[in-house]
Amino acid sequence: MKTAQSILLKPIITEKSTTLREAQNVLTFKVAPDANRIEIRRAVEVLFDVKVDSVRVLKTTSKIKKVGRSIGRTSEGRKAYVKLKAGEKLPPIFEGV
Repeated sequence: MKTAQSILLKPIITEKSTTLREAQNVLTFKVAPDANRIEIRRAVEVLFDVKVDSVRVLKTTSKIKKVGRSIGRTSEGRKAYVKLKAGEKLPPIFEGV
């Protein structure tokens, strides 16, 4: 049995995610590679005590990054965009970020 903490790995705080959070009430998370939409929905509802409207999940592929002479790759993973129901308040940890 997966726990909510093992499904939601960390929140993604970028300019795009901040704009989505303020305009459309959407939270962005890096999630476990084997988590599905239902598990992500339940994890967000349990951890943050909010009602979820929809969940969109996408796979991020690795990209080649060059720094000087060395060449490396970014990590792969999955992202989830979680839209909260209308009237739901954002969790306090996302306010003021």
